[in-house]
Amino acid sequence: MKTNNFSFNLPEHLIAQYPSDKRGTSRLLVANITPGSAPRMTHTRVEEISQHLPSGSLLIFNDSRVRKARIFGTNQKTGSRVEFLLVEETNDPTTWKAMANKSKKQREGTVYRFPQGVQGTIIGNDANLKLLQFSQPISDTYLDKNGHIPLPPYIDRTDEPLDETRYQTVYARADHTGSVAAPTAGLHFTPEILEALTAEGHTIAYVTLHVGLGTFLPVRTEDIEQHRMHTEHYSIPEKTAQLVNKAKEEGRPIIAVGTTSIRTLESAWDPRTQQLKSGMSKTGIFIYPGYSFQVINGIFTNFHTPESTLLMLVSAFAGLDAIKQIYATAVQLEYRFFSYGDAMLLL
Repeated sequence: MKTNNFSFNLPEHLIAQYPSDKRGTSRLLVANITPGSAPRMTHTRVEEISQHLPSGSLLIFNDSRVRKARIFGTNQKTGSRVEFLLVEETNDPTTWKAMANKSKKQREGTVYRFPQGVQGTIIGNDANLKLLQFSQPISDTYLDKNGHIPLPPYIDRTDEPLDETRYQTVYARADHTGSVAAPTAGLHFTPEILEALTAEGHTIAYVTLHVGLGTFLPVRTEDIEQHRMHTEHYSIPEKTAQLVNKAKEEGRPIIAVGTTSIRTLESAWDPRTQQLKSGMSKTGIFIYPGYSFQVINGIFTNFHTPESTLLMLVSAFAGLDAIKQIYATAVQLEYRFFSYGDAMLLL
């Protein structure tokens, strides 16, 4: 299957540059999928989601917290300002795998000055990433003070104070910090919406997947089968595994909130025991049309970028033709797209 099969035209003004005025008020497109038929679509608001879920649903959220991973250094020789995205820590607490702007110009041996007198040196390369060694360990405390929220490039502005709260889910755990992009489907939920879901008989559980290159790196191959996902770390609590396994036994629907929750659940499914495994691991799973889902029965997610692995994933669930119809309707009705945009519920 070709990557350009997943292309679509999107007017630039539909790319959300800011979140909705109030969390939970974004529009929600509910699509009921029947193979061989056009999807049945309903238009509502995220805060009304409980009215559209199957009774007794188990909803799985990703509680990873976004790291303030964008940090600016000054080239010690030229004085130029360089932006780095700290993607992943290495075993050495002073060294990170990082993306750099104008990457080809950032060569091994180049030294940079960072806030609070910290110095950093490029000591090598790791595939698409630079190995950036600092003069001291870089902690989340340091990044919280000196880093920036890693807004995606299609948000064409600098980060602002509102992003520190709105680009985090309300349930993100401080001890689960590690994502370099938000699990954006979860940005819509408020404590009140979560309480309403529970009050109406739904169950909520959490997994953790730290969003990295595997989630947002673009597909650069003509054939999607040739694309290779970067691995990302995840963990599943024993309680969540028990809830998923019980729901499967009882035939209750499992709704994944966001593509990262899907990839975590599908990666941890044991086909031998027909059970979800708890614990920590990492995944490079790539889900595209032809994949057979083992765990989930529905998806709550945002609208994704053209030719992305995320669009391929939802196409695997709903079918590419159905997704094209849903997206065409969303464009026609001027839904807002991407991280700060509106949402859809696929059932």
